[in-house]
Amino acid sequence: MFLSMNWISDYVDLSGLDKRELISRFSLSTAEVENEIFYKGSDISGIVVAEIKSVDEHPESKKLHLLKVDCGDGALTDVVCGAPNVRVGMKTAFAKLGAQIGDITITPRKLAGYTSNGMCCSEKEIGISDDHGGIMEIFEDVALGTDIKDIYQIDDIVFEVDNKSLTNRPDLWGHYGIAREFAAIAGRELKPLEVIDLSQYDSLPGIDMKIENTLCQRYSCLKFENIQKNVSPVNMRIRLFYCGMRAINLLADLTNYLMLEMGQPMHAFDSRKVEKIRIKCFDKPFVFRTLDGVDRNVDENTLMICNGDTPVAIAGIMGGLDSEIVEDTTTLTLESATFDAVSVRKSTVRLAHRTDASMRYEKCLDPEMTVKAIARFVKLLMDIDGGVKIVSSLTDEYAVKYDTVTLSFDKAYVNRYTGIEISNEQIVKTLKSLGFGVELDGETFTVTVPSWRATKDVTIKADIIEEITRIYGYDNFDVHTTRVPLYPVRAYEEKTVEDKIKDILVKRYSLHEVHSYIWAYHDEYKALGIEIEDNVKLVNSTNPNIETLRRSMIPTQLCQVKSNFQYAADFGIFEVGRVVDGLKADNLCNEKKKLGITLFSKTKTVEQLYFELRDMVAVLFDDIKHTAITLSKKEATHSYQHLKNLNAIVADGKEIGEIGVAHPVVSKKIDKKAAIVFAELDVTELAEITNKSISYEEPSRFPEMTVDLSFVAEKFEPIANAITKANSPLVKKVSVADIYQDENGKSITVRILFSHAERTLTREEVTEVTDAVIAELAKDGIALKN
Repeated sequence: MFLSMNWISDYVDLSGLDKRELISRFSLSTAEVENEIFYKGSDISGIVVAEIKSVDEHPESKKLHLLKVDCGDGALTDVVCGAPNVRVGMKTAFAKLGAQIGDITITPRKLAGYTSNGMCCSEKEIGISDDHGGIMEIFEDVALGTDIKDIYQIDDIVFEVDNKSLTNRPDLWGHYGIAREFAAIAGRELKPLEVIDLSQYDSLPGIDMKIENTLCQRYSCLKFENIQKNVSPVNMRIRLFYCGMRAINLLADLTNYLMLEMGQPMHAFDSRKVEKIRIKCFDKPFVFRTLDGVDRNVDENTLMICNGDTPVAIAGIMGGLDSEIVEDTTTLTLESATFDAVSVRKSTVRLAHRTDASMRYEKCLDPEMTVKAIARFVKLLMDIDGGVKIVSSLTDEYAVKYDTVTLSFDKAYVNRYTGIEISNEQIVKTLKSLGFGVELDGETFTVTVPSWRATKDVTIKADIIEEITRIYGYDNFDVHTTRVPLYPVRAYEEKTVEDKIKDILVKRYSLHEVHSYIWAYHDEYKALGIEIEDNVKLVNSTNPNIETLRRSMIPTQLCQVKSNFQYAADFGIFEVGRVVDGLKADNLCNEKKKLGITLFSKTKTVEQLYFELRDMVAVLFDDIKHTAITLSKKEATHSYQHLKNLNAIVADGKEIGEIGVAHPVVSKKIDKKAAIVFAELDVTELAEITNKSISYEEPSRFPEMTVDLSFVAEKFEPIANAITKANSPLVKKVSVADIYQDENGKSITVRILFSHAERTLTREEVTEVTDAVIAELAKDGIALKN
């Protein structure tokens, strides 16, 4: 939100103070100010009021005119101008020779054979609006040659406040609330807003208005007639432009001006189109065309402003096209209201349409402002158009009132929270400058929170401490070490396991840790040919790309590999993150913590990369839980999984995760020549595995015997099962010594280590075990390689 120091200075005298320093103090105490401060008008000089004395057509151009301009220096100046609105007797803004407009210095210049000794300026060229349709026309009765900066508030300091820092401060969405903060910071008095006493119109008939749904907290309205003027004063248009809004017409500009001044959105209806105001919701959805000409689908939960049963505006968001102010509007029904903040926020999401008004209503505006805003509107309108008539009494219905918030605390409470000594006088002065009511009885303060801070901001005593200390200045606090007892906290098992996983994968295997969001990104998944599976969705999502929650981390990591594969030929990534596997019985998300690992390589085969990942997983289980893993065949159920190369990871009799190869279609869309493998583990399940104690065994003093057996087999698993089934205490270690592939098939060489702690083994004992293994495998059709 852009803020004007000229505007703020209307309500608090800041003369003699460094305004840039004040803005910095405001940023420290109240709301974050963006880095750049704009000095409006500082690059403009030498532009004066001039009158066009003659207009001749250019003999060689249909667009250019030859003017003689009187700029008050006793001589007429020849000017070439292409503006369509030039005429004799018109007063305009004229840049004399030597004038500065931004980076341009005005010098004599030939245009189509004629010399122009200056330039008639548009408002856009001066930098006070975006109107470039013609040169600026000056209606004020001022002497020729007067610098336009002496007429209009062109010089200004404008700064931008981060909207996020105003979320809990609805009172700061207007210049008057900001001025209150500056007054408190500077120790200056806040001037009251000039308003009209509306009670003088109490004898006039009221407006037919009724709140039929309490989503409208308060609705105030007033009717005007005989509106003659249609154009806003220049200074009003300048302020609107500097604060990011364009001028439209007097009535629309006034409502925007009041919104930027007081933070209270207002809406002006053409009275010819609004006679009987009803605020309600409809039973059935319908289509409604808003002021921007867009047809919007309105549902039964959206609050509407109606003329009888005909909707004319979406409450708190935008008016309807059929009831807008037009050029010939002379009668006006002015609305000033507050609506339920949650209702407005939900409606903006459903309609996918957020406006300046809705942003303010979403912050819980003060209902006490509605009438004051109307009184301020009347004051400004009558100052501009003196012939305006008020033809109704103020019609006001107050459906929902906020409770008055009163808080009591003693001086000791302040001292304990702040840790510094702030005098009672300073506390009272600070709170009163911010609009709080304060009563001091001895050492006890009783504070009444003003209505504009009581909607959701100041609710507990600690909030009052914040008000005191931020104005006192956080930078004025003495720096010292706080003394508090510190007690050791034992990390819970799951967090310990998570930390060990990260240490092993980073330190031992040099994998890169990544972080991602929980969404199943539709566009990224689609680019890789990965199906978005049905799962929990975000209600009222305005972006289908982040609508569905992910069931697995692997598709996310495949997308990350796609974004990074060109930077390295070989790399691996991992993340400990969250996934959601549908809903639990209590209808809450079944959220799980998973470890995802994905390896990418252009230099290794899929087989090499797969076994490398298998070894990583085996080391994780061995180092963390001292337990071994086994792999078992698993059916692919997701579009990113290879149909054949997928295995469950089993430990302690439980399936903890899965390891596999990326589907060829997905892999080719990342890189046609690369190998991609993945593993996904349930971190919670891993943490719950019983930590096996490490047992130590004295090495045998007698010779070991090693036997290599080569079997014609596709997988190692049945071989390992056969050795386990032999159940021989002589078998101390089993490993895969070699894998060989030729035209006759695949063979796996298994190395079995035999040993006995008390004697030398005989060949017969070893042969008995190996024969049992060979016989067991023969039952499954697995034979020794010839």
